[in-house]
Amino acid sequence: MTASTAERFRENATEIVSTVVTGIWMAALFTGQDWWLAALLFGYIVVVPVVELLYGDDGDGELEDLSDGEADSEWWTDLYGDGRTADESDRDETAETNNREALETLRERYARGELTDEQFERKLERLLDTETLENVEDRADRDRLRE
Repeated sequence: MTASTAERFRENATEIVSTVVTGIWMAALFTGQDWWLAALLFGYIVVVPVVELLYGDDGDGELEDLSDGEADSEWWTDLYGDGRTADESDRDETAETNNREALETLRERYARGELTDEQFERKLERLLDTETLENVEDRADRDRLRE
């Protein structure tokens, strides 16, 4: 099914107006008109946002496409049953993986003799202290107080 010209204009009004505004101020600039900057500013600060308000989508969010009110449900807030969102769980898993990799690297450097006992212990302590965001913030606060 093809859309009529009016429907296509309505769907793309913001993009069309942006292009027209750009064409107007660029034509004024290249023809030596003094008002090109005013056209640019007025076009992008007033005209384009007004057209977006009048003809733009009501929302561009991905959740808008969900049916049966799923967007309003709590499926995205507590996937794991423990109060954590998917993003929080992913961050926890990533931090744990990074921590394991860092610990393995630290052990390898110590085994190759790249680190002294004191360096290894200090780095190990710092690594174990930074398991959580709160620990990182606490360590940063301690470091600031020392300075």
